[in-house]
Amino acid sequence: MRNVAIVGYGHTKFGVRNEVNLAELAYEAIREALEKAGLEPKDVEHVVVSNVGGWSSEPLPAVVVAEYAGLSGKPLHRVEAACASGSSALASAYEAVASGMADIALAVGVEKMNESPTPNVVELIGRAGNYFWEFQNFGLTFPGYYALYATAYMNKYGATEEDFCRVAVKNHYYASMNPKAQFPRKIDLETCMSSRYIAWPIKLYDSSPITDGAAAVVLASEEVAKKLTDSPVWIHSIGMASGTANLSRRDDFTGLLAAQLAAKAAYKVAGLEAENTARYFDVAEVHDCFTIAEVMAYEDLGFVKRGEGYKLVREGQTYIGGLIPVNLSGGLKAKGHPLGATGISMAVELTKQLLHEVEPGRQATINKGMAVAHNVGGTGHYAYVTVLGLEKPRGR
Repeated sequence: MRNVAIVGYGHTKFGVRNEVNLAELAYEAIREALEKAGLEPKDVEHVVVSNVGGWSSEPLPAVVVAEYAGLSGKPLHRVEAACASGSSALASAYEAVASGMADIALAVGVEKMNESPTPNVVELIGRAGNYFWEFQNFGLTFPGYYALYATAYMNKYGATEEDFCRVAVKNHYYASMNPKAQFPRKIDLETCMSSRYIAWPIKLYDSSPITDGAAAVVLASEEVAKKLTDSPVWIHSIGMASGTANLSRRDDFTGLLAAQLAAKAAYKVAGLEAENTARYFDVAEVHDCFTIAEVMAYEDLGFVKRGEGYKLVREGQTYIGGLIPVNLSGGLKAKGHPLGATGISMAVELTKQLLHEVEPGRQATINKGMAVAHNVGGTGHYAYVTVLGLEKPRGR
């Protein structure tokens, strides 16, 4: 396997993007990524598009995006792994370069979720899992799935609704400095606590929004990367795992087993121990589709022991200057969550963080030169953990 680096990135404004169609939106990110890499469409040898769809107009988004971007004729495929589709695309493009199939690959994630009415989108996301058992027979929607985890976590460890709202306050604080965020504004604890319940104890401000957006990265082999840039960001590892479709088959509702397995796999390849892992990283982007998901991510990634994640929030340890800064982009909660783009958006954010290219006020201190992304599909149905670094991976 060859070393692979991110040599270009692009990211659109997230939010309600009614002024562009799906292909135009994707091209905003593709154009920026290619310009950053100093490349043209003809230089790309492999293309992967992540898109969940169902709510948007294009049933074959990959071919539409590729044609509009001048990439027709290239090896091309679309991937879907629910909310982790972006990381799936990144993994697929990484494998193409690492295996020698291509020297330059493009991964682009795009979603136009606002092309359908909100109730339709809520239903389509609620079907993510075991449709007949959970959604049709019992009416569970996506907030309901995570409410099961929130109540179990609160009952077992003593976390409170205020603890979860502190996650939202932090993420909105950093989103206020991110011009690409859907909600670039601060909120206070009272605003979150007084927002209406969606599925107790999850409230409106505990929840990520419905989002349009796109993100793209250009990956290159080591030999090519050295010619394109003096500052590559290397992919050290990508860990992947899955969970049961039916939540009733799970033994524990205080963490996501798929995320734990993906983290262990990523750490093993990167040569990291799986405990006390915050010591390795300068910054993290984690999957906070709901605030409980971010708290569980702290534990599933090994930053702290089980049952201690909410204490990081209480103590402000996930702000800049704390144990490990998390979601300095604003996270899914405030940056936005266009499902097919989210995982690639995380990679873009961490690349910018490692290269000191983010806006003032939300730049992490980069001492260790490593970052980690945690992207979950559904309610732990899929999980991807990606380790990025400024130094070339050891032993390759």
